[in-house]
Amino acid sequence: MTPQAPAGWFDVLLDRERPEGLGLPDAFRAVVGADWRIPEREEPYLYVNFCTGRDGRVSFSEPGHMGGGDVSGFDDRDRWLMGLLRARADAVMVGDGTMKAEPEHLWTPAGIYPAEAEAFAALRAAEGRAAQPLQVFVSKDGALPWDAAPFEQPDLHVVVAVAGDPPREIPRTAAHVDALAFSGSPAELVRLLAARYSLRTIVCEGGPRLYGSMLADGLPLDEFVTLSPLVLGDGGDRGSPRPSLVEGIRFAPGTAPRSRLVTVRAAADGDHLYLRSRYESRTAPA
Repeated sequence: MTPQAPAGWFDVLLDRERPEGLGLPDAFRAVVGADWRIPEREEPYLYVNFCTGRDGRVSFSEPGHMGGGDVSGFDDRDRWLMGLLRARADAVMVGDGTMKAEPEHLWTPAGIYPAEAEAFAALRAAEGRAAQPLQVFVSKDGALPWDAAPFEQPDLHVVVAVAGDPPREIPRTAAHVDALAFSGSPAELVRLLAARYSLRTIVCEGGPRLYGSMLADGLPLDEFVTLSPLVLGDGGDRGSPRPSLVEGIRFAPGTAPRSRLVTVRAAADGDHLYLRSRYESRTAPA
């Protein structure tokens, strides 16, 4: 289980990790410079992963430039960290907008960093995880592009989670596909997924509205954000609005979720920052 990424690839500027829970193997810890421990909880350990520009925006929202790769400048460390986050996840959850923006993408460790496929697979096996993470696509109506790449993979198990009535008919696909209805609450969805599929860890990769609803539900989670040196701007009158990290929710003064900074990493030869913060459980706003 030796990663291709070099030891000391990240400079650790801050480390407040608590010595509790399942840590990284030595070879992976040597790459990232500080441990990442999975807390021991009755409920699944939930974490999110985004890349933002210096102005907090997460997408250029232009055809061919919808994903986070353009925001990071296709930073190699950001892609590697995404692979690591997926490698420790029993399920990868994304909203249907994110999925439709990148229908060719596979939300697997090798799907974002193929060069590390062998080490990521070994890590999954060592931690007792399935060969591939469960792919969960969250939708309001179940209207998904059924010719998207995840549905064409016979080794993938996909869940289409619909906030309302599930699709009456699911097209025949190479992947195994389940439909799951829920009320629209991410907290309820996490409970349903955990009970049905025995999930211990779930990573959410967006979009901003799904993340906003998770924060509004008061879910305890860790937030991994790569802070890019790019400034995206808001699009103004010349294009589509460019979303920020959180959309679709407005917190009143005194009710805004507050995170605790856990780890800050940097690249010695670059200008990106790699942040990890934690949101503790809180009561959702009325």
